[in-house]
Amino acid sequence: MSDKAKKQHTNILLAILGFSAVVLIVALIGFLTLGRDPEIIQGEMEVEEYRVSGKVPGRILQLRAKEGDMVRAGDTLAIIEAPEVEAKMAQARSAVDAASALEQMAQNGARKEQVQAAFQLLQQAKAGLEIAEKSYNRMKVLFEEEVISAQKFDEAEALYKSSQAQVKAAQSQYDMALNGVRAEERRAASATVGQARGAVQEVRSYMRETVQVAQMAGEVTDVYPKVGELVGTGTPIMSIAMMDDMWATFNIREDQLKGVQVDTEITVEIPALEKETKMKVYHMKDKGSFAVWKATKASGQYDQKTFEVKARPTEKIEGVRPGMSVILKK
Repeated sequence: MSDKAKKQHTNILLAILGFSAVVLIVALIGFLTLGRDPEIIQGEMEVEEYRVSGKVPGRILQLRAKEGDMVRAGDTLAIIEAPEVEAKMAQARSAVDAASALEQMAQNGARKEQVQAAFQLLQQAKAGLEIAEKSYNRMKVLFEEEVISAQKFDEAEALYKSSQAQVKAAQSQYDMALNGVRAEERRAASATVGQARGAVQEVRSYMRETVQVAQMAGEVTDVYPKVGELVGTGTPIMSIAMMDDMWATFNIREDQLKGVQVDTEITVEIPALEKETKMKVYHMKDKGSFAVWKATKASGQYDQKTFEVKARPTEKIEGVRPGMSVILKK
């Protein structure tokens, strides 16, 4: 082989080796760059909400807040018209008045006229007894002297005993009038008053339910009924989002959980705000068997489950809203 052929052959080998080196370098660079692109895990901002509803059925008379309004605890949100509750209040108050009158009667006892009448009956019975006793004593002497028959003496004795019984009965009526009603009856009357007042308190609590107020500060997200519509017991009237209590929720496969644990901080991006922020993980829970990512038979590996991960911002994020996407790069 001539020197020229050898040189040409060498150049071809060098070209092939150079090309191969370039391919290897490009492949290596691609592996180190493209192969290491971070995995993007998308989550969503969520917020705690509570629903405003009442215990009393009625008609919506006023709505004091609309969607988007910020409300504070104690602010009036809606007024419900419930005439049935007002009618029950009138009935309950009348029951209190009636029970109080009966209690006063029990405490005062019998009237003076009743006591005086019982006293007169007692005096009348005592006078009759005195006469019957004198007649009985005379008849007894005459009977012993065999002046009168046994029948006459028996009649006098029966009248005497009857007069004694009348005096005892009149004395009992007089004592009862003086003492008034029994202690048990007075306690029963007092208990009836307490029961009636309890009914008033119950109706008053229902009347308070006709004015719905915000239990906690937040933003009105939904208003369900219109003014004039009927609402039942427990029917939602509004939804309030507590904007100070927001978090992000992610669904992360277990092979992506490295570095994500409860009480650890993660760096996330909120695309809508074009900013990064830190969040602290406070909750992790598996999504159950239905969330298996890969089956063992299909991949030859273990089943990979998905975990629900929740994290709260470590500091307040201006402008963040529920529903915004949150990006976690792994």
